[in-house]
Amino acid sequence: MTDSNGTAKASPGKMPRSSGAPKPGGSIQPPKPHATPGPAQQHPHPVVVPTVTDPSAWGRVDDDGTAWVKTAEGERQVGSWQAGDAAEGLAHFGRRFDDLATEVALLEARLAAGADARKTKAAAVALAESLPTAAVIGDIDGLAKRLDAIAEHSEEAAAHAKEEKDRARHEHTERKEALCAEAEKIAAESTQWKSAGDRLREILDEWKSIRGVDRKVDDALWKRYSKAREAFNRRRGAHFAELDRERAAAKTRKEELCVRAEELSGSTDWVGTASVFRDLLAEWKAAGRAPREADEALWRRFKSAQDVFFAARNAAVTERDAEFEHNATAKEELLHSYDHIDPANGLEAARASLRELQDKWDAIGKVPRERIQELEGKLRAIEKRVRDAADDQWRRTDPEAMARAAQFRERVAQFEEQAAKAQAAGKARDAEKALEQAKQWREWAEAAEGAVTNR
Repeated sequence: MTDSNGTAKASPGKMPRSSGAPKPGGSIQPPKPHATPGPAQQHPHPVVVPTVTDPSAWGRVDDDGTAWVKTAEGERQVGSWQAGDAAEGLAHFGRRFDDLATEVALLEARLAAGADARKTKAAAVALAESLPTAAVIGDIDGLAKRLDAIAEHSEEAAAHAKEEKDRARHEHTERKEALCAEAEKIAAESTQWKSAGDRLREILDEWKSIRGVDRKVDDALWKRYSKAREAFNRRRGAHFAELDRERAAAKTRKEELCVRAEELSGSTDWVGTASVFRDLLAEWKAAGRAPREADEALWRRFKSAQDVFFAARNAAVTERDAEFEHNATAKEELLHSYDHIDPANGLEAARASLRELQDKWDAIGKVPRERIQELEGKLRAIEKRVRDAADDQWRRTDPEAMARAAQFRERVAQFEEQAAKAQAAGKARDAEKALEQAKQWREWAEAAEGAVTNR
């Protein structure tokens, strides 16, 4: 057949095309898959890449231009070719078959790639229904079998896709439930405000990336997460509000401590004021932190007042230490000048010299702590020397011991007098007894006198 311009064309009818079918002679680009299919998604047969076949094996074009195709049911006329010789017509109808085979191959590829099985099946059924009237020459029965296989496996793919969708929905639901539980735990327990806040934002980012959860379930889980995040924000806000109140109170207290420290900075009560400053420092630490800038400024103020006092104290201590060193030198010279004290040359003179030494010693004043034991030891040695001599003299002149010895002598005289009277009276026995008693008392008197003498 020819159109009004004389161009040859095939008849009858046009070959039906499914959505996305290529034009004859155009390049074929397979659709990009949405996801890489797993083993369960693979078509049981490999995808057939269409190739140009010899159409003469499946049909013919008569000399009059009539085109025939062979099928299992026999030959049927598919059109008429008037635009050239029979060979050109046969090639033309063969190319139209290759286009149709390409569409089938694309459907197989879509099924293997896990595309929408329902749409793939519908396209396969539509192509299969068009085959009995398709104006093509080629293995139509083979295409029909392939389309039947696509339709059959589309059912399996749809069921598998549903299982995968359900599994993914379950996994995604479980993940969102876990994120909700984590957010609720953070909201109820965490006091690591920064890291916890960062984690809640990470949960939100992950939440947004999770798809495919049932709408009602997703809404309920979202409400749980939102409630947890709001609870955390309220608790964090309350914490920092309380922290602000505490810092304001700490600022007020530290200002008071600064005033007190400044009042004490001029004190010369070194020991007492140093103790007060230690107490003030303990109170400073117990007061907590004020706002950062205020806290640093208040600390500089407090420390400045403290430094004024301790600098003055250190200067005074340095001056005192110099005075004490001078006193130590003076006491050493004093000890040297009174080293001649010797009770053997006269106890009373030694006592008088010792009193002079002690008076001058006290008048000199304090010495460094590390010299006290050394210098006091030398003074105590002189004092001991005089004291031991006085004790020795006292023991030798003990009035009580001397009185006891005199009483014993009086008793000796009394018994001797009694013995003389008894002898004169002719009482020899009484005289002898009185003499024996006089002898005993004499021994006691001599013993008492000897004890005093030997001290």
